[in-house]
Amino acid sequence: MAGNTQVFGGGSGGGDEEEFGEVAGGGQAQEHVAAADDLLDEIDGLLENNAEEFVRSYVQKGGQ
Repeated sequence: MAGNTQVFGGGSGGGDEEEFGEVAGGGQAQEHVAAADDLLDEIDGLLENNAEEFVRSYVQKGGQ
């Protein structure tokens, strides 16, 4: 599952310093995206192995 992230900034009309701060923070965003992708891959792997058990755990009991 590929993740696409869109970041919308405010229209404060700042100078070069603000633009540099946005670019510098991009590395941290990339790390968060990579960590989320790793977590989703791990979940996918677990579901491939235990899909039936996973579904059974969500079946409602007692007519709820």
